[in-house]
Amino acid sequence: GYIQACRGLMISAICLGFFGAIFGLVGMKCTKVGGSDQTKAKIACLAGLIFILSGLCSMTSCSLYANRITSEFFDPSFVAQKYELGAALFIGWAGASLCIIGGSIFCFSIAENSNSARRGYAYNGAASVMSSRTKVHNSVPDKTPPKHFDKNAYV
Repeated sequence: GYIQACRGLMISAICLGFFGAIFGLVGMKCTKVGGSDQTKAKIACLAGLIFILSGLCSMTSCSLYANRITSEFFDPSFVAQKYELGAALFIGWAGASLCIIGGSIFCFSIAENSNSARRGYAYNGAASVMSSRTKVHNSVPDKTPPKHFDKNAYV
């Protein structure tokens, strides 16, 4: 029974993570889908909450399975095959922790300081500056080609 519960929790964690990723993509400021910035912020916060819920489901599943393994391992009356904690459980705990941390960062990164208005920067274009090498100092045009394009000019 506990194995079925662990499987169900892991499947729900995977499904929640998938939907969290979809909502996260829609809620990002760099995408065109999702509406205004306020709507995107709410969608991104929802994605963070879904990621946290996914991490909690995964953490619960790994912890439930590990609890059962350790209780059977140290039970002297248990005569069936005994298992030990393996790498899959540690990877599951690490993944669940990262999912919870990422979801909380996703939720709190949306909070923007509403007191300061966003400043827009206008691009004025590059200023054309003639260097002293390219200026012609005399007023009479010279027929010879300029000598400032030697082999070191491009280095």
